[in-house]
Amino acid sequence: MTASITRPAALAEWSVETRRGDAAFAGLAAGWDGLHARCAGASPFQAYAWQESWWRSYGTRGALRVHLIRHGGELVAAAAFELRHGILRPLGGGLADFTDVLLDDEHAAAAAQVLATALARERGWHVADFGEARPGAATASRLAPAWPGRTFETPGSQCLELAAGDLDDLVRDLPAHSRKTVRRRLNQLRKAGPSITAVDAAATGPAVAALLDLHERQWQGRGGNPAHRTPAFAGHLTRSVAAMIGSGRAALLEYRFDGDLLASSLLLIGNDLVGGYFFGVDPALRGRVDVTTMLLADALPLAHRLGLPTMSMLRGDEAHKSTWRPVPVRNRRLLLVRPGSVRGAAYARGVLLVRRLVAEAKTRTPWVKSVRDRLRWRGPFALLPIGKRGRVVRDDGPPRRRTGTPAPLPPGEAPLPRGKQSKAPAPRSAPAALPGGKQSKAPAQGSAPAALPMGKQSKGPVEP
Repeated sequence: MTASITRPAALAEWSVETRRGDAAFAGLAAGWDGLHARCAGASPFQAYAWQESWWRSYGTRGALRVHLIRHGGELVAAAAFELRHGILRPLGGGLADFTDVLLDDEHAAAAAQVLATALARERGWHVADFGEARPGAATASRLAPAWPGRTFETPGSQCLELAAGDLDDLVRDLPAHSRKTVRRRLNQLRKAGPSITAVDAAATGPAVAALLDLHERQWQGRGGNPAHRTPAFAGHLTRSVAAMIGSGRAALLEYRFDGDLLASSLLLIGNDLVGGYFFGVDPALRGRVDVTTMLLADALPLAHRLGLPTMSMLRGDEAHKSTWRPVPVRNRRLLLVRPGSVRGAAYARGVLLVRRLVAEAKTRTPWVKSVRDRLRWRGPFALLPIGKRGRVVRDDGPPRRRTGTPAPLPPGEAPLPRGKQSKAPAPRSAPAALPGGKQSKAPAQGSAPAALPMGKQSKGPVEP
């Protein structure tokens, strides 16, 4: 498998190169990592090791497109895409919490302009779909404003972020109730006394295997994400994490209690954040410590030690994260339509329409989300009702008849046929007679009230 490389187009001191083919990443590691380091908003999902490894596990043969912009011979912009059905998508798919391009901060504006022009001139595609563009990152702040065609935008996933700093200071700033809860959980964690080990690059293979095993045990019987149980995912994590630990772009922490490995956490490190990406926990640990507190107690200080401003919980707004009062930050889905492409514009409008319909459905029929979540995470018994203690209430058919002697009937009354009800009205007492032959208009005590005209109801209380 070889990569076909177009002849660079010289634009003064600028050059544009487009690589195609499954080997398009060959020889780019050093220059790509150098560019990544010079891009302040670059996330770990744009690191060379992550992108190249993802392509090897998930890429479609012949669909790789790598665009490189150089200034004075130095790489100042890079973007890797998978081209399928006329759509350019950044590498990473559903495994990447952020999708972006790389731009050298010193030449960001000019490099974005050259990259946008080069992409627009490239044939064979209709729209570039950045599913998780982070606010303020290169795509949202530079490439989209420089785009010569139409740009469409819709909300993406929500991420939760905490300001990195001293753990005690963060706890002190929490509201009183949350502060009390977190301190209790931290004391519980200290009493449990876990032994924490940072895995080095040479031991990544067995450590990733143990992480995946713990993750599978964590979700056993509850569904989970099936993509995390595939050989492709295991291979991708093993390759990428080994290289990223070696370059300081990842940390894999193992937690042992009384000598037993009961938890493992993978943290990915960008230029301005540490992200809690993936973890696995033995179910036996959940009764001993609060897992979220345990993981954050190491991730927050790590970000602080590295001088990074943010610890991100990445995508998802699960309830267990709310105790720490994180700040919600929503990604954007950016669609850059190739100039003059009718198909690209139609695709973008379709994406926006589907998004609007989904939002309306969530508002009008909130139960749909509950059904979706059950189908996604709870496995074969997803749609069965859940009891008060979290147990599945299995539907074993119609309720069984209770056995026993039926209550005796009143004297002289015959039993009714099964399934029928008596149509005879309840007996009424005769109204009391009034002088002059008149009758009382009010029903006697204990009798049924008189019928009202159709559609009206009595406003007064009925005597018992």
